[in-house]
Amino acid sequence: MSKLLPVFRIVALLEGISYIVLMVNMIFLKFTEIVKPMGWAHGGLFMAYIVIAVLISSYMKWSLRTLFIVLLASVIPFGTFYIEKKYLNKTSRA
Repeated sequence: MSKLLPVFRIVALLEGISYIVLMVNMIFLKFTEIVKPMGWAHGGLFMAYIVIAVLISSYMKWSLRTLFIVLLASVIPFGTFYIEKKYLNKTSRA
């Protein structure tokens, strides 16, 4: 399971970036040609984030409350960046 942690960190970062890019595009830029491919990419990253979070929750010794917060962060803009700092730091095993 410890091998999934670096993968989860990358997925969390990419999921957060793809979410922000989609939001910025929908609100300000309105480039319709990037919505579909970026939406597919974000959807795949979102599902990977959820699955890997559940898989590593026991390795990281997360409580159900912490797991809920980690999962909830995937639907909040900038939430995955907060999770990276708070729960995925090498020194943090909360």
